[in-house]
Amino acid sequence: MNIAVLLVDDHPVIRAGIRAMLHDVTDLHVVGEAETGDGAVAAARELTPDVVLMDLRMPGGDGVTATAAIRAELPGTRVVILTTYETDGDILRAVEAGAAGYLLKDTSPAELADAVRAAARGETVLSPSVTARLVDRLRPGRPETLSRREVDVLRLVAAGHTNAEIGRALFITEATVKTYVVRIFTKLGVSDRTAAVMAAVQAGVL
Repeated sequence: MNIAVLLVDDHPVIRAGIRAMLHDVTDLHVVGEAETGDGAVAAARELTPDVVLMDLRMPGGDGVTATAAIRAELPGTRVVILTTYETDGDILRAVEAGAAGYLLKDTSPAELADAVRAAARGETVLSPSVTARLVDRLRPGRPETLSRREVDVLRLVAAGHTNAEIGRALFITEATVKTYVVRIFTKLGVSDRTAAVMAAVQAGVL
């Protein structure tokens, strides 16, 4: 499977660095670049990439606004935020706008490639440090109990369903599913779907 990637960042040096990181990854192909939020929407419309690596704060429309616009026009295109900012507010805003993931710019080349592949498969991807920060802020000292709806979502995750399939099964939007997944990751102290299922099994939730 060849995955078409659009790079969005207002710093040319960063775009060049990301392009170089992905250059030798045979199944990932950078098909275009943009340096503003508005430019990202226009480029996505023209190129219809599989995955957009989106900076969060840029001139000409920020990454969250651009993410929402791209997802509205191109539901098959996944957007992964790639940023230096890791506040829980930024993360939740991005996911609620339809982002498939949230990574920090210190992500290694191998981790970035794996995250792009996971996003293209419809999975939610979070940088481990982002998850750790949310856990530290939102669960200070003791684990939180998953809500009934979060358990419903996690059961479908465990069955191998994509976010879109979970949304249809539970009659909620895909963006809402992603928000639930982020909250599940935070409560369980994990950074991917497999670890969430394993943690839930160990805790007797599933």
